[in-house]
Amino acid sequence: MIIAIDGPTAAGKGTIAVGLARYFGLAFLDTGRLYRATALVLLENNMNSDSEDDAERAALSLQNANLYELTEKKAIRDEKTGMLASKISAMPGVRKALFDVQRNFAVSPYLRDGSKAKGAVLDGRDIGSVICPDADVKFFVTAKSEIRAERRFKELQEKGKSVTYEQVL
Repeated sequence: MIIAIDGPTAAGKGTIAVGLARYFGLAFLDTGRLYRATALVLLENNMNSDSEDDAERAALSLQNANLYELTEKKAIRDEKTGMLASKISAMPGVRKALFDVQRNFAVSPYLRDGSKAKGAVLDGRDIGSVICPDADVKFFVTAKSEIRAERRFKELQEKGKSVTYEQVL
């Protein structure tokens, strides 16, 4: 079973995805974290972050990685990692490599312990339309801009970021 959860930032995709994965005993992948994981590979290996070839190599390295281990590293949420993730997410080679990582996870999912899962929940953008167009179940989750801004504002506050609600909105 493949469940695809799509929608804008801070709409609640992750909360729903984690809940569904737990309830049904499915594997879970936050696909947005793959770009951050790629950025982290670039940074940790002192690769050239301006080189699309290096960025693509970093993304391709995720195909054989334990995605759970990599996407849960603390440094994945660092500002430097996030800024680099935004930059490399526009690179076609990175997008293609991560498309393959996401598609492979969907069709051959595994749990945190490495055991095979009976299905997967993928959360992110373009999951239901591009990555898993034939998913068994598709959700498009959204929320009012004010609600999304409040969620993101609280998240940033918890990380010690100095922003106002108005800036986030």
